[in-house]
Amino acid sequence: MDDRIPFEPDQAEVRAAGGVVWRRGDGGVRVLLVHRPHRQDWSIPKGRVDPGETIEQTARREVLEETGLDCDLGQYLGHISYWDHKERSKTVWYWAMESPSGDPVVNDEVDEFTWMDIAAAAQHVDYDNDREVLGRFVGVLDRLDS
Repeated sequence: MDDRIPFEPDQAEVRAAGGVVWRRGDGGVRVLLVHRPHRQDWSIPKGRVDPGETIEQTARREVLEETGLDCDLGQYLGHISYWDHKERSKTVWYWAMESPSGDPVVNDEVDEFTWMDIAAAAQHVDYDNDREVLGRFVGVLDRLDS
């Protein structure tokens, strides 16, 4: 049982934002996962809010920095609040972000990418929080397609 004191999302010590980057193709909807070599994990693109930056600006900047893809914000997917590996309170806000054409670009933070269908991506990510966000994205897609 977690006996730590709950915190308000806006009061988190670490504030971050990112997005579920997606495309429609011949095989249906695919989402982009990033591999971060410094963490040795597969995740959804995200990163910390810079001073003076809104969470929306952060989401766009982090996706661009980590993938090289300039995506607009789509449907808001909510936030996830948790205690990180350094025991700091952390909140990450997410958006669905449809990707323009083009390929992601390897950079200092990300050394590998993969486009996967949502079910495969949910199995491939390393964190339950990412699985939850992917589940929220499925709900958004269901509303878009109906």
